[in-house]
Amino acid sequence: MITAIAIDDEPLPLELLEAFCKQNTDIQLLRTFTSINEAVQFLENNEVDLMFLDIQMPKISGIQFYKNLNQELMVIFTTAFSQYAVEGFDLNAVDYLLKPFSLDRFDASVKKALDYKFLKQSKNRADFLFIKADYFTHKIVFSEILLIESFADYLDIHLENQTKIRTRMSMKNMMEKLSPNLFIRVHRSYIVPFGRIEKVQKSSLFIFGKEIPIGNNYKEEFLSKFRPK
Repeated sequence: MITAIAIDDEPLPLELLEAFCKQNTDIQLLRTFTSINEAVQFLENNEVDLMFLDIQMPKISGIQFYKNLNQELMVIFTTAFSQYAVEGFDLNAVDYLLKPFSLDRFDASVKKALDYKFLKQSKNRADFLFIKADYFTHKIVFSEILLIESFADYLDIHLENQTKIRTRMSMKNMMEKLSPNLFIRVHRSYIVPFGRIEKVQKSSLFIFGKEIPIGNNYKEEFLSKFRPK
């Protein structure tokens, strides 16, 4: 999920963005602004991932405002003038939306922002974690994990060297330690690495010949992220 704000000096484009955001489950539009000063005040007190920013703004252009912004924030520029596109991408903008844009074009931009966020999160994460079990602290390398399985208040971490480590931890806490690009929860009792999936049926997947059920509550998210080559 991406949190976002939108800045435009005209109300109609903001209303369109609000309508599109309501139809996309990957983004939450927190606020819209016609005033840059009000947007700056909001950013000082709230965590925001992405900003939809109109380029043709009074007093200061959206591009100049973004250049002067003293915090790291993804941006998708919106404008009716295509000549600004190159300058926008020179600022490492996630995307550039030419008004009037369609819902499909908007959804594609959100997808780019979501992919960028996941990529950044995965780069910022280590490729291992430390787990306490059996009076020891074990280093678990992500690439060696075959499967994570829950039993009541415990988790079994199955590793490729035919061993498993049992630790007291919830599935929720484990997911917070794993990269969302590499792992996904597919059942109340199973977390799997994408790279280990061998095949998928309607309600199950297979890892090293072991059939893993895909729970009804997790199927939609799994199918939206699992894209076989």
